[in-house]
Amino acid sequence: MKSSLRHKLELLVERAEEVSALLADPAVLADNDRYRKLSKEHAELEPVVAAFAALRTAEQGEADARALLKDPDFRELAEQEVKSCVLQIEALQGDLERAMLPKDPNDSCNVWLEVRAGTGGDEAAIFAGDLFRMYARYAERQRWRVEIVSASAGEHGGYKEVIARVEGENVYARLKFESGVHRVQRVPATESQGRIHTSACTVAVLPEVEEVESIDIRKEDLRIDTFRSSGAGGQHVNTTDSAIRIVHLPTGITVECQDERSQHKNKARALSLLAAKLLASRQAEQHEAQASLRRDLVGSGDRSERIRTYNFPQGRLTDHRINLTLYSLDRIIEGDLDEVLAALAREYQADQLAQLSESAA
Repeated sequence: MKSSLRHKLELLVERAEEVSALLADPAVLADNDRYRKLSKEHAELEPVVAAFAALRTAEQGEADARALLKDPDFRELAEQEVKSCVLQIEALQGDLERAMLPKDPNDSCNVWLEVRAGTGGDEAAIFAGDLFRMYARYAERQRWRVEIVSASAGEHGGYKEVIARVEGENVYARLKFESGVHRVQRVPATESQGRIHTSACTVAVLPEVEEVESIDIRKEDLRIDTFRSSGAGGQHVNTTDSAIRIVHLPTGITVECQDERSQHKNKARALSLLAAKLLASRQAEQHEAQASLRRDLVGSGDRSERIRTYNFPQGRLTDHRINLTLYSLDRIIEGDLDEVLAALAREYQADQLAQLSESAA
């Protein structure tokens, strides 16, 4: 392990001791907000500190075993102990390097999931419906909650556009690499000559901003309209102007919410979605110079960039960012996304480890 990484770990041990002492301070115990933040930091530091302590123990064990190699009576036993310690050290170093990777502060956030039909007409809308159902079924497997907040149905099924809020544990961490253009190749049900058509949809995954106030949204920059819901939801929804449309005038960003019967609740949801979009736009500007970090994984972030192809005649899914090809499209489209998402996460982590090694060199 590089000395710079070891030094960082030693600093984390010191910080963990400091946080433990603070958590026992009566003044901190009386401050709920500060206590909550310190408790969260302690929970994040604890496994790292424990792994570092285990590494030090293994390194000392290796040193002690090597010292016994000179004694003929203990050489065979010492050789076995050295091999065992070396394997343990390698595993612990890998764990610690991964633990030292930069944390995405949004990983634990709920998300706004947007699926929009692109090129391909009716077939694109049908595919948008298939994609949304895929994510909804994956969410069900994860015991997440999915709420549709706005939807525009396609003329022959599916959606022209559907926006949903997905709530659960580490939702953004799992779905954050899904943003981009998803392409489908298949024979549409309306195709009489059996020709394969190519259509596309765009997917956007935005972390939900916990506090709308943290994003500067001025009232004078907003145009808020009310209208009658056009979607399903019962007689009451369809006969009152409870749906909300908000336009952020400086950026032109428009959001809608027509899921709730209460105009007040729809407005709160729409403002939360607007804040997420503004945050995403701001972060894109701030991190434009660092785009190479995710170049191979998520591309430039431009939604015109194709990230994945679903080829139904061949039962094949191809993720173009990491050259991943799987011949299990039937399972994937039914919500079995674990293999795809895990591969994307591994590639991203490998990219981060490479960056960490370069910075520590």
